Amino acid sequence: MLSFVTHEQQFPEKRDAGARAHDFTEIAARYTPGTAAEQASRCSQCGVPYCSVHCPLHNHIPDWLKLAAEGRLEEAYQLSNATSTMPEICGRICPQDRLCEGNCVIEFSGHGAVTIGSVEKYITDSAWDNGWVEPLVPGRATGQSVGVIGAGPAGLAAAEYLRVAGHDVTVYDRHDRAGGLLTYGIPGFKLEKQVVMRRIARLEAGGIVFRLGFAVGCDATLDALRGRHDALVIATGVYAPRALATPGDDLPGVVEALDYLIASNRVGFGDIVPAYDDGTLNALNKNVIVVGGGDTAMDCVRTAVRQGAASVRCLYRRDRANMPGSQREVTNSEEEGVVFEWLSAPERFLGAVRIERVAVRGMRLGAPDRGGRRTPEADRDSLRELPADMVVKALGFDPEDVPTLFGAPDLAITRWGTLRVDERMMTSLDGVFAGGDIVRGASLVVWGIRDGMDVAGHINAWLTAKAASERRAA
Repeated sequence: MLSFVTHEQQFPEKRDAGARAHDFTEIAARYTPGTAAEQASRCSQCGVPYCSVHCPLHNHIPDWLKLAAEGRLEEAYQLSNATSTMPEICGRICPQDRLCEGNCVIEFSGHGAVTIGSVEKYITDSAWDNGWVEPLVPGRATGQSVGVIGAGPAGLAAAEYLRVAGHDVTVYDRHDRAGGLLTYGIPGFKLEKQVVMRRIARLEAGGIVFRLGFAVGCDATLDALRGRHDALVIATGVYAPRALATPGDDLPGVVEALDYLIASNRVGFGDIVPAYDDGTLNALNKNVIVVGGGDTAMDCVRTAVRQGAASVRCLYRRDRANMPGSQREVTNSEEEGVVFEWLSAPERFLGAVRIERVAVRGMRLGAPDRGGRRTPEADRDSLRELPADMVVKALGFDPEDVPTLFGAPDLAITRWGTLRVDERMMTSLDGVFAGGDIVRGASLVVWGIRDGMDVAGHINAWLTAKAASERRAA
């Protein structure tokens, strides 16, 4: 270990930008065994591992880096898997530059952080290749049943832990494939879909039942599901797009980010998508403008490039240093030909019949807000127009009206529309728990996994106490 003084930071080699911009295959190659061991050996094994502290799962990062450096990959995988239900997925899509790697002691010393995410991906991909990923083995049957509403990261993590505890688990999701945003929100160039599908297949093989194409509130009310199960967990995520409130945003050609990404991912699965085929959700030969600066915006601009857009621009009202998305994704986007218009915001969408142009107002950074970020202010002397055949609104997501959708008016929400839970992660309805973005608001996949694992623990404790109480009463 401690080889950071002799070995420089080296990420897996990326494919040429010109070549990768024509497909949805992941852009980076996998480490060779020698390079993986070398990069893992750069870890300083510091006494206070800030990388683990800043990981929502508190992964044992220095320990499995040491094992990987010694070539003990199976042990490294077992340790990595002990704190995460999806380490190869986190290794691909976590914003490590803002979490573990961004808090690496070596990074602070100026030597470049250990490439934690890339090593994590290498370890777990090696585990799949070598058959080290063990089947999901249910615990001793409890005779109790749990329904999980939502098959995204939080729901899948909760389902796995509940099944290991011995409960019967049924996962309900309105989409026709499980995975949530892992399947339909994140493009393949960041997360190839077979990586997600093999995780889901493992859960199915372990006895977890998936009811897909099932909309709670339409196919069954929440109360009906409560009658079927001993406990429920709501892990639906947040999918209501934030409004832009810009004149002209109802023009044809102005589309929502999630609609756009879902259509693209469905095409990747081989589905027939009429809105893609007729050009509504297809960027081919179009001048595309994406509004927003988060990870969803980065997914949209890079998708548009791969669909053959004539040009792709991203409007963001702050500067590069203050954008919420991953800086690595910005770099990848620029390499692939995306133009970023910093300190820019749409003032009006223009067109006679459909979108033709965007009036763009220049911005400047004013005084800091309560969170310390400088507030963007309009520059009255800066206004220009940009050509646009498609505009993608990628401003983030808010919760849907879950009480109304589920036919459960007694389900309490916060002033932000998220579900209100107590210290046990239980909602206002007895036996109905919640976790993930529907509780914390739009967040990261890794936080969804953490919440899913935590809520499973609370549900298991509640069911155990409930069973004990029923035995005493009998």
